Amino acid sequence: MKKTIYKFIFSNLFGWKVVGDIDDNLKKCIVIAVPHTSWWDFFLGIFSRAILEKEINYVGKKELFVFPFGYFFKWTGGTPLNRQAKENKVDTIARIFESKEVFRLAIAPEGTRKKVSEWKTGFYYIALKANVPILPVAFDYGKKEVVYHKPFYPTGNIDEDMKILHSYFKGVKGKVAENSFE
Repeated sequence: MKKTIYKFIFSNLFGWKVVGDIDDNLKKCIVIAVPHTSWWDFFLGIFSRAILEKEINYVGKKELFVFPFGYFFKWTGGTPLNRQAKENKVDTIARIFESKEVFRLAIAPEGTRKKVSEWKTGFYYIALKANVPILPVAFDYGKKEVVYHKPFYPTGNIDEDMKILHSYFKGVKGKVAENSFE
């Protein structure tokens, strides 16, 4: 029932569609959502994962997880992260992967909603450390599609792997088109 309601709102009212899927056997991965140009991207992720009926998680600064909003962020798949601690974030997040049976971590590799020319690389190193694939997901406001691509398995050659990952997002327009990654 929930899927039907989400799909009706997402497709019929908003005019969007979900293209692709997440294989049921893919229990752990890094989901890179590109481009990230608006806070509306959060809702595209919420709607598309509900339509696919897949758990997709995220980490957020621990300050978001306090009463009363903490309940909402945990309910939507959030895990608090202490960004002020002097600990290695790659190692910390890799340990979260170890502790969970299902953990598909959504990350915006741009690291901001502003225009960037390069991605932050933390997602890549988390994937390597946690030994999980990277799942490219395009939020294409031009076509009104959320596109789930096939998993990409990083090789350790970051330069070559980034070229491949960037290719999934050629021509994809964000809500704020001038801030789209290309």
